[in-house]
Amino acid sequence: MTTRRSPFTVFARLGLALGIGVLSAASMAAKPASAAASSAKAASAARAPAAVAALPSPQGRSMEGAPFALSQLRGKVVMLMYWSTDCAVCRDKMAELRQNAQGWAGKPFQLVLVSTDRRMADVDDYERIVMRTLPGQSQFVRLWAGDPQFRDTLPRPTQLPATYLIDAKGRVVDQFIGRIPNEAWDRIADLL
Repeated sequence: MTTRRSPFTVFARLGLALGIGVLSAASMAAKPASAAASSAKAASAARAPAAVAALPSPQGRSMEGAPFALSQLRGKVVMLMYWSTDCAVCRDKMAELRQNAQGWAGKPFQLVLVSTDRRMADVDDYERIVMRTLPGQSQFVRLWAGDPQFRDTLPRPTQLPATYLIDAKGRVVDQFIGRIPNEAWDRIADLL
């Protein structure tokens, strides 16, 4: 007698193991296992490092008012993440990003967050809440894409979070769409 796996078991094995994000149990139940595996591979491929048509080059004012250009960070490994307070995955990863950024303190590493929120007030409100629970945790560059001085060579990402890992020479060495896999942190350690 064979046991039938529940849609959640399929999700847990495919979704969490491959880091493909949130899939609904209903859609998993509707697909045969081979179709689910095929979908999982396609979603995983979207996260794989890909050639970047144009290098990201955000510049403008930080949310604290300081002038910023990505080119200023040459010589450092940079994790550049486009995000929004509307994005549940983005908010979910913020605690991990903050902890890891603190872990690299004193190393040539910089976390740069570019908010794509429609209103700067949304980002400020979110940051106020975070600072109440994790005081002193904001040791990274924060930019708002809606600032009139903000410029970038890339169009706004259509899927968030969109993350680029940039080496000390200013080259994009990895690109992730959606959740940042644990291997990204290992790659940073290798680059440092």
